[in-house]
Amino acid sequence: MFRFKSFLFSLFLLMLFQVKMHAQGYGPGMNGAPRISNNKPLDSLQRRDKNADSITIYYKYYNKNEILKLDSSVNDFFVHYPVPYSSYNLGNLGTASKSYLFNANKNVGWDAGFHSFDSYLYTLEETPFYQTTRPYTEFAYLLGGKGEQLVEVKHTQNKQQQLNFSFEYRFSNAPGNVKNQNSNINNMRITGHFQSKRKRYESFFVMLSNKTASSENGGLVNANLLDSLALNDPFELDTRLGLSGSSFRNPFNTSIATGTSYSQNTIAWKNSYDFGQKDSIVKDTIVTHLFYPRLRLQNEIKLLTNQYSFADANPSVSNYMKYFGILYDNVSKIKFTDNWNVLSNEFSVISYPEKLNSNQFLQLGTGYVQMNASYPNLKGWSNYDIYGFAVYKNKTRSQLWDLVASGKLYLNGFHAGDFDAQASLSRNLSKQGTYLQISFQNLNRTPSLNTLGYTQFAIKGFNTITKENATILNSALANKKLGWEASVTYQLIQNYNYYTSGFIPAVNGNVMSYLRGQLEHKIKISKHWNWYDQATIQLLDPNAPVHVPLLLTRQRIAFEGNFYKNLDLSTGLELIYHTNYKADGYMPFTGQFYNQEVYTTQNRPTANAFLHFMIKRFKGYIRLENLNTLLPTTKLLGNSNNFTSQNYPTNGMWFRVGIWWNFIN
Repeated sequence: MFRFKSFLFSLFLLMLFQVKMHAQGYGPGMNGAPRISNNKPLDSLQRRDKNADSITIYYKYYNKNEILKLDSSVNDFFVHYPVPYSSYNLGNLGTASKSYLFNANKNVGWDAGFHSFDSYLYTLEETPFYQTTRPYTEFAYLLGGKGEQLVEVKHTQNKQQQLNFSFEYRFSNAPGNVKNQNSNINNMRITGHFQSKRKRYESFFVMLSNKTASSENGGLVNANLLDSLALNDPFELDTRLGLSGSSFRNPFNTSIATGTSYSQNTIAWKNSYDFGQKDSIVKDTIVTHLFYPRLRLQNEIKLLTNQYSFADANPSVSNYMKYFGILYDNVSKIKFTDNWNVLSNEFSVISYPEKLNSNQFLQLGTGYVQMNASYPNLKGWSNYDIYGFAVYKNKTRSQLWDLVASGKLYLNGFHAGDFDAQASLSRNLSKQGTYLQISFQNLNRTPSLNTLGYTQFAIKGFNTITKENATILNSALANKKLGWEASVTYQLIQNYNYYTSGFIPAVNGNVMSYLRGQLEHKIKISKHWNWYDQATIQLLDPNAPVHVPLLLTRQRIAFEGNFYKNLDLSTGLELIYHTNYKADGYMPFTGQFYNQEVYTTQNRPTANAFLHFMIKRFKGYIRLENLNTLLPTTKLLGNSNNFTSQNYPTNGMWFRVGIWWNFIN
């Protein structure tokens, strides 16, 4: 696999330096209008255009039609950071992560059940397909405290008008603030989009490769010693897992002696062929081809090869029993590995009832999924699924109303009876950009496969299958131009699946309700001073086996504006705070967050000072984070270090500097 990745990377570099032909015009059909192409001869001796350094670039996500533009703002650092402010990790970039906000599990059908590192992954649903008039390259580099670093490279270009390809690679390495906490992440994404000149045939190709490796230390042995360190360095403290005596910081070390390694690879290939009405316009010897699709045949093939692994090369049997309640004999090594291969083949027919509105269609289809699992020293497992689905979309030609309704039902196989029904309606309320969106979703899902015992990990699986059912209602009123959005989410869940410890899953047989209200608002204080207010309120049934903070808020006061024509500046103070709550525990050798009733956080607001700026195509980010740790521990203010989970402290004062630089070739 490593040689295959190296070959693909070398092939991409060769293409990058050899390609001479730039993109000519927009990609066809991405805005819902008739598909158009121009056949115009190129003059190799023509003079350089005075606008040759300009670019028109936009993109849409896989299986979505909404056209998006690149974000050129600099006021929000979390646009470029893998973990959003509404989520947390265990104190280091690359460690297990979880959202402060509760969301029902929406994985209908196959789900291995390992999600603690999902924040760091490239996903198929968020894979962009670009159309660009010129080759575009972006380079990013982030350097943080203790040798933390993140590198990202992105390139896309059109080869003639019909073909676009893109390449993305991201690498991060963080030695950690405490012992046995080093982590590294490798993400790679290659895409290709092709459409024939007559607009009948279209193909999308995606290859994703995600690898996360994180040392697991089990938390500090005695977190109270944080406030009495001789050198004020948490690296002095012992941790519950790993050999503390041999641990050292090394920004170039990517090996994991005790920890979790997940490898998730996806290849997706979607092809379609259209039947419809063609037309053309001839003007000044330029032929413009028009095509109006009326019936589409579509096929999509996906292959997933995932490996989930935990290994402890030097286990302390007594520590496993003392801290985690797991009894092992005198073993020299502990290792769990699950290997999954999932192949799906899907065929559908799409009908477009209106000639001039390709945003109105009806799609009917069916699919087959083959699932195979293998475990070292254990018997493998295999099964299949057959499902059917339907999608109806109607965005009116006036662009005022947009209706989407879809349903997916597993008809036969292991997940028979699982379903996912969704409906969404949005309406533009004003010419100024205010819109209202209302959505409904009801899903019925089989528990994740690791909770059913289809795993080598030390998880005590369910004896019987009890399907989880969730109803989700959401409404949002927003105006992105004016910078405000208000939303309400209600979730009703029956047979909620959760963990009572890190290795014992359970089912809550009662109906559980959850309500969330969110508000985002940009308040203009003066010409250059802005206040960004983001607040979330969460309400849960008192007896529900879920704990979330009542309030989560991010407040930013920023001095912003455009100065000296080319300088865009945003500098100020950021505060992130959540009310105290019983944060989930984390079990390192199963990779699961679990519900606990003992520990309650006592965190201060996280304070970050920032200086963000952009000069033409260059973005710079300078941040001094966790200023709250400068104040000593007191009964009133609590501990100087915040904790995301019991025995897992966040970093002390942390300095980060980053650059994002794009190039137009």
